[in-house]
Amino acid sequence: MSVAKSTSNQAALKASGRSAWWSRYVASLRFSLHVITHPFDGFWDLIHEKQGTLAAAHTFLILFLLTRVIKLLCTSFQFILVPIQYINVFEQMGSLLLPFLILCLANWAMTTLFDGKGRFKDIYMAMCYALVPYVLIQLPMVLVSNALTFEEGSFYSVLLSISVIWCVFLVFVGLMEVHDYGPGKTIIFLLVTVLGACVIIFLMLVFFSLLSDAAGYFVSMYREVFFRLN
Repeated sequence: MSVAKSTSNQAALKASGRSAWWSRYVASLRFSLHVITHPFDGFWDLIHEKQGTLAAAHTFLILFLLTRVIKLLCTSFQFILVPIQYINVFEQMGSLLLPFLILCLANWAMTTLFDGKGRFKDIYMAMCYALVPYVLIQLPMVLVSNALTFEEGSFYSVLLSISVIWCVFLVFVGLMEVHDYGPGKTIIFLLVTVLGACVIIFLMLVFFSLLSDAAGYFVSMYREVFFRLN
């Protein structure tokens, strides 16, 4: 009886834990609407009051990547000309995901040297939550584009521009609140972040180029030895 009771209690605790996690996850998803409409208060509460979660941040990043792919595949040909037969979904996602992560890493690396208060986790969460307007506007516009004429394309273009500008503004405010910087210092470190990201990409290209050359050298040496012995 005691074993059965203990097992029942453990199951109840696990179920309660899953329920609490799910409730917190849903609340953090809903909180994104407050973040994008009240960014100064929202980002502060997101990081310092623990209103955000990494699970929600991952969700927004995945939705951003999916929105980009759906936009390429399903937008009316009047507004985007993409050879669909040549689109590689994973390549498209990687071309956005890798720069995004590099920008987060560069910002963390640069601001750590100059009294930035944000951890990499905080920077990543703020950047992910800042992508919400892109998803909320551009995903429905994929459907709208198929109902518009070419003459009505200015409406489509304006809304897409608003989504991008909104995201950039949220990134600015989010990083300002995460690091507790002023507007001027935030602008400087945004520029420094882009520069740092370029340096990281350059070093990665050099590393993989050297790695490729080294691999090619050892393969050619192996072949030479193999042919001589045979």
